[in-house]
Amino acid sequence: MKKTVLCFGEVLFDAFPTYKKIGGAPLNVALRLASLGINAQIISRIGNDASGKELLAFIEASNISTETLQIDQSLSTGEVLVQLDNQGSATYSINYPVAWDNIELTSLTCNATRNAEVFVFSSLVCRDERSYNSLQKLLKIANYKIFDVNLRAPFYSKELLINLIQQADFLKFNDDELYEISGYLKSPYASLEENIVFIAERTQTKSICVTKGRHGALHYYNQQFYFNNGYEVIVADTVGAGDSFLAGLISQLIDHVEPQQALNFACALGAMVASHEGANPKISNDSITKLMQLD
Repeated sequence: MKKTVLCFGEVLFDAFPTYKKIGGAPLNVALRLASLGINAQIISRIGNDASGKELLAFIEASNISTETLQIDQSLSTGEVLVQLDNQGSATYSINYPVAWDNIELTSLTCNATRNAEVFVFSSLVCRDERSYNSLQKLLKIANYKIFDVNLRAPFYSKELLINLIQQADFLKFNDDELYEISGYLKSPYASLEENIVFIAERTQTKSICVTKGRHGALHYYNQQFYFNNGYEVIVADTVGAGDSFLAGLISQLIDHVEPQQALNFACALGAMVASHEGANPKISNDSITKLMQLD
């Protein structure tokens, strides 16, 4: 039987200057997992509006269970205004409040969490106490918890991040996020590797992954480091690249692929997504393999 990965958090539309794309980090992870043959499910909330209906239809068509996708009768479906710089890097303006700020704890969400092998969450969904309280209760019953840090100012605090990190089994940062949180924890170290080990020891976390944009990523797994220096592509935009990276890594580790190969696959997948517009382009396994072979 296939293992299930359950993602908790925002589903929304990324509104670029001239077009819109479906997104939200937890949904991006779930969509990519489903495309890789993993059972994926999403706990979130959409509005009872045209955008919500479009999202629901898209998620259903993507072979993701919508059993725990709630519909809000008063709040609208989420939207994020995205601006890209000349290198394709994105900045975000995130509407508030919207439906995913009001995720409710239900018997369906509790049962789904107990039954999933992996539970993925991030920090943005904690900006409203309603969704935050639901998350806190689900974390107490989740089996294996992956915290995709995904910082979006001003929607987090030092206290929130330390609380979430201490509940996770697996941490995923980008390099800026790693240094920010290392500072919160009063790390005396300068290098990525030293700070990763510091956080691992401080929080008793056995698995930490740090992405470095076009320079690849490193993964600290069972007290050993694995490195990938990235794959060269022409970047269209970076939206969702980190989400697909995480999905690729999860898909490989669930299938017990050895850590170095898993990291290589995840980096190649993230690079391929960055070479397309939007967070969820179709990417074939063949194109990932070919990019890995160019290294």
